[in-house]
Amino acid sequence: MKKFYSIIAILIASIGYAQIPAGYYNAATGTGYPLKTQLKSIITAGHVDKGYGSGSSQTNNGLWSAYGTTDRDNGIGYENDNTIVDIYSENPTGVDPYNFNFNTTVGLNAGQCGTYSGEGDCYNREHLIPQSYFDNIGTAFMKHDVQHVYPTDGKVNGMRNNYGFGKVSTASYTSQNGSKLGTASNSGYAVGYSGIVFEPIDEFKGDIARVFFYFATRYEDQMDDFYGSVTDAQVPCRVMFDGSINKVFSPTFLNILLTWNAQDPVSTKEIVRNNAAYVHQGNRNPYIDNNAYVTAIWGSPTLAVEDFDLLSNINIYPNPANDHRVNIETLAELDEIQLISVNGQVMQQINQPKANQNVYTLENLPEGFYFLKLNSDNQTIVKKIVIN
Repeated sequence: MKKFYSIIAILIASIGYAQIPAGYYNAATGTGYPLKTQLKSIITAGHVDKGYGSGSSQTNNGLWSAYGTTDRDNGIGYENDNTIVDIYSENPTGVDPYNFNFNTTVGLNAGQCGTYSGEGDCYNREHLIPQSYFDNIGTAFMKHDVQHVYPTDGKVNGMRNNYGFGKVSTASYTSQNGSKLGTASNSGYAVGYSGIVFEPIDEFKGDIARVFFYFATRYEDQMDDFYGSVTDAQVPCRVMFDGSINKVFSPTFLNILLTWNAQDPVSTKEIVRNNAAYVHQGNRNPYIDNNAYVTAIWGSPTLAVEDFDLLSNINIYPNPANDHRVNIETLAELDEIQLISVNGQVMQQINQPKANQNVYTLENLPEGFYFLKLNSDNQTIVKKIVIN
């Protein structure tokens, strides 16, 4: 499980990304919860209900059709094989255990779920905010909203059920890409809850956090209604929320989401998906377009003492660099180094890098502003670097 040590690099990522309509966020001028309300107005205007896609049919307006553009592995940094990107089976650093093709066929090993018996049989439409949470009061917009309804493996989605997302201590089930269901760790940044949670792999933690922030914003004025319509026993994910329309999330789970948002910066996959979702239904996820909105509204994650250990002492120099070269000095043994552009693209990824007297050196770096993401023993730190 990755741990986060420095949020400075993420907090300054306040620029927008390509394909955002000119002036789209002009009305987002506030801070705190008033900013969230302003964003709600922006992303509600123009949002068109394009349908769910009934039964085995694939319509021009349903979610099944949307996945043809929102969730394809095409130029986003994975295998580039045009298959469906499933967050519960995607292996971001190697061969996927199985793949789903985008097609109109329903059934085992064919694509869209009718039924399934195991992993890899088919994919279905998963409400990352479980439909059971908002079904009593929610609208068709929520059920059909591609911004939070993802194509995922039917078996794993069934195992996740309607549990909240969190940090797993002891897993009772692990998917083939490492996603886990189990007892919450109740420690570190996730202290405060000891029930059952579902934990995605590190690659998609930030994606899921930004989906929750989107939902809390788009449906802001109904968040208290959802909370009151179910109990924790009926819908376990209810523990993630506090019943308010402002803060929305309970302290433990807000800190988990803020930490995941900081640990896992916006990726090319998310940018491509957000652009395609806008074409499909006419609205955007503002926390992908401008991640600084997250901390402007909800603040920064609170880190426990145990979250500061292996990577707490690290020196990156020279920074800014003038010779296209940067050194990383640390006593920790790094497992991976990623150089990430400001729009979330992984420019370099070095697995098991070699150090010379505790110094790792990156050379021939192009000019620009980057995030340097360092992993060591399931812990992570993100630093800002400038190459002149």
